[in-house]
Amino acid sequence: MRIQLLTHSYSPEHSPPQRRWTQFNRYFRSLGWDIDVITPVAHAPHGRRTLPKRVAGRAFRRDTGRFGERILRVPFLWHRTTRLGRLLDHCFSAAASVAAGVMTRRPDAVVVTVPSLPILGAGYLVSRLRRVPLVVDMRDAWPDIARDARIIRGSAKGLTERAITAFQERAELVVTVTHGFAATLRERGLTNVATVVNGVDISVRELLPPPPENRDRLNVLYLGNHGESQRLDLVVRAAALARGYVRLTMVGHGVQRRELMKLAEELDAPVIFHGPAQRREVMEYYRDADTCVVSLRDDWKSFETTIPSKTYEVLAVGRHVTGIVRGEARYIVEESKAGDIVDSRPEAIAQLWMELRADRTRLLTGTNGRDWVHHNANLDALSAAYADLLRSVTAGRSE
Repeated sequence: MRIQLLTHSYSPEHSPPQRRWTQFNRYFRSLGWDIDVITPVAHAPHGRRTLPKRVAGRAFRRDTGRFGERILRVPFLWHRTTRLGRLLDHCFSAAASVAAGVMTRRPDAVVVTVPSLPILGAGYLVSRLRRVPLVVDMRDAWPDIARDARIIRGSAKGLTERAITAFQERAELVVTVTHGFAATLRERGLTNVATVVNGVDISVRELLPPPPENRDRLNVLYLGNHGESQRLDLVVRAAALARGYVRLTMVGHGVQRRELMKLAEELDAPVIFHGPAQRREVMEYYRDADTCVVSLRDDWKSFETTIPSKTYEVLAVGRHVTGIVRGEARYIVEESKAGDIVDSRPEAIAQLWMELRADRTRLLTGTNGRDWVHHNANLDALSAAYADLLRSVTAGRSE
């Protein structure tokens, strides 16, 4: 098998598509498959190349990945961390990806991972130019999120939604990361839909010892994207209300980060901000945390079928979850018995943190989360399922 993957982010960057596809590619390579990855020169999350060229890669130079996958880099646009800046960057890299897609060996299938909408169009063009099946890896609920977020307005809104739907309909297979969004697509008439959820390799994720039994304050951690989807201003406001017994650490980057820092300063909230962390740093943040925030705003209907990818990681390391989520993500937290669900109000969040500080036994989730991941998001089983789907597509059969 020879697979060509188009993605807007890949190693050495640390991002949801990088984590998902590095894991899958490791498994595919163990099967002896050839993998060609087309991706921009590493530059996320700051919109510019901050790594040495030998690490970030050069445009249109072929490199070899960690597992023997071939990586062909394409150029990117320097941009500010804004919605428009990212869109322009993605459009530029997507156009270059089409050229790169016809420079590599002819694959058995083209896989494109979304939510980068321009790369979706690029994947469709490459698959048609090469006359091979297209697999769309829908990591978010598009076009539903675009509608909820009002990313595109006016006449362009309807055109964009129709384009996304058309690409989904013309793909030989659409793979979702939640069962709820797969059901939504089937309700719209799509039959070429399967689900492969996100997962965690628990063999490389340490199960951390429980947090200290005695600690004067509650150490709260948020690790991930600081964007509009997470509505993190509620968490900052909750920390301000609970300033006497809480310390909030926020790790990551995103379009809302500056506003959140300004809000924390205005409210005199006990919040410490750190930039994106590497694997060892991430584990140290988890080790110091009592509870970890998993948050999605509750006024976007599309988030009923969305699960933040960090959910699985928090469960795997054995930390308590402060879940400000609904729908499928809420179900996971409740079923795993690894945390508490709270209303998306600062007062409710602060109240939960006060209760957790007063009764720290509620933080002792044991192996509940890790056991749930083992049974429901086992990486080897997920990779094998994806491999079966790709074999089916290239054999002319759709599941």
